[in-house]
Amino acid sequence: MPSYQAPLRDLRFVMNEMLGYPAHYARLPGGDEASPETVDAILEEGARFAREVLLPLNQSGDEEGCRLEGGEVKAPKGFKEAYQQYVEGGWPSLAADPAQGGQGLPHSLAMVLSEMICATNLAWGMYPGLSHGAADALRHHGTEEQKATYLTKLVEGVWTGSMCLTEPHCGTDLGLIKTRAVPAAGGGYDISGTKIFISAGDHDLAENIVHLVLAKLPDAPEGSKGISLFVVPKYLPDADGGPGEHNGVACGSLEHKMGIHGNATCVMNFDAARGYLVGAPNKGLACMFTMMNAARLGVGIQGLGLTEASFQNSLAYARDRLQMRALSGPQSPEKPADPIIVHPDVRRMLLTQKAFAEGGRMLVLYTAQMLDVVEHGEDNSERERAETLLGLLTPIVKAFLTEVGFEATNEGVQVFGGHGFIREWGMEQLVRDARITRLYEGTTGIQALDLLGRKVLMSQGETLKLFTKEIHQFCKAEADNPVLKAFVEPLAKLNAEWGELTLGIGMKAMQDREEVGAASVDYLMYSGYVTLAYLFARAVKQASQSLEGDETAFYQAKIDTARFYFQRLLPRTRAHAAMIQAGAGSLMAISSEDFGCGFEL
Repeated sequence: MPSYQAPLRDLRFVMNEMLGYPAHYARLPGGDEASPETVDAILEEGARFAREVLLPLNQSGDEEGCRLEGGEVKAPKGFKEAYQQYVEGGWPSLAADPAQGGQGLPHSLAMVLSEMICATNLAWGMYPGLSHGAADALRHHGTEEQKATYLTKLVEGVWTGSMCLTEPHCGTDLGLIKTRAVPAAGGGYDISGTKIFISAGDHDLAENIVHLVLAKLPDAPEGSKGISLFVVPKYLPDADGGPGEHNGVACGSLEHKMGIHGNATCVMNFDAARGYLVGAPNKGLACMFTMMNAARLGVGIQGLGLTEASFQNSLAYARDRLQMRALSGPQSPEKPADPIIVHPDVRRMLLTQKAFAEGGRMLVLYTAQMLDVVEHGEDNSERERAETLLGLLTPIVKAFLTEVGFEATNEGVQVFGGHGFIREWGMEQLVRDARITRLYEGTTGIQALDLLGRKVLMSQGETLKLFTKEIHQFCKAEADNPVLKAFVEPLAKLNAEWGELTLGIGMKAMQDREEVGAASVDYLMYSGYVTLAYLFARAVKQASQSLEGDETAFYQAKIDTARFYFQRLLPRTRAHAAMIQAGAGSLMAISSEDFGCGFEL
């Protein structure tokens, strides 16, 4: 079974030393509750829960999977008991509003806990994870009655939530949905239709499930402008607020999947199920994006957690596995062979994982600060700036961290060699689980279009300029710092090129809008590499100031990892830039009919 230790020292470096979290929390309303002592206690206890409760269930949950019995879904053995411990520990309410029974702590703390959960048992973590998205939507868009009925139960974790968006024929194009909502005689609406790929759509972990469902009213406009959002509980609340009569919603079947076997991915059938409108009629997309944005950050954290898990186990194996001698001569002459960590190519794979884990953690925690300010900040200008940056960074967090997370888990299998391909070691499960992260909550292609099309080009580049200006100011301030010269100079050039590439795409798109789609994924990956470079440069600045202390090895390793990132991973931007500049021509030249020349379909 894979092992795991929460990277608490690295978390504290990023939070306390690099990003100034203690001062950040102190500026938030009620932030004094997130004292350094409280934060440390949460980190320690979260690490214990993930390691001792969730990790032992990861492989067994993958092997057992979920079962549909008598119309009800049963989660793998131990999942329900783990969820009860999670609820009893107060974890679901960590960052929720005290008015709904929450503890009122910053959202960034919940995101730190999420990394630990994803690293130890991604499939289990999706059950409470989906509840957070449902709660956010109701908190922002629900009526006071809906909040009183559903939100407190979700915050307490007594009930869980799900997001029912996709249908068999429409995938990402939600304007094509066929699920209908008809006004009911007793109030509310009767919801009828079928939803697919519904994570945590049914299970036995909690006493009720609150489904948030996209559907169309009888007089709805065509397309995405006619989508409304409804809250549809599995059990209709009774007079006391508990689960009462079974609603007209049921799991029709469970998907047979490549990974995340311990999570129930359901086909959900709604047969005149009673639902209640959330938000205004035909404004469901706005409500949906409240859920989706939270979920997208959560999926990016999934990529980070799996990267960390893969790295830790690869490192342990590489230190222990004996194979051949180092090219420079025996490094462990008392042993029959050297540990494989002495070989440069194994180090390349390990450092790739390490760099993506540490860089991804910095990106998540940097973004988490923006989320804290958006949710709790009192200064309007600070909140507006944070909201703009959060919008820019969300597709990067989701897509970049899941793309490199899949790469990192594949490298983990490679470090293990043939043993990595064998199930008992657990490395192949990390690959299978990581693969879905590039797909759900919007594929990498969708995130790329959101970043380049909606966030950057539609703002005339102003959203990007807000971030590149921050990078420019950092580079300017550190231009004469000899310690940072090797980091600041390439970062400054890439930061300037980022704007030039954006302008070039925009000019081409004025003549051919396909240029946006042709450039978008490479643009997102380029953006991700530059963003991590900026954060690594900041990490080097902080680490270099602490080299004379008691933890020289930790800080020197941070600098060495950053140097590897700049020399061996950041050059990937050259290929992405070249592909961006190549344009849409070669992609669009072949007609769809000619793709299959030479064989019959």
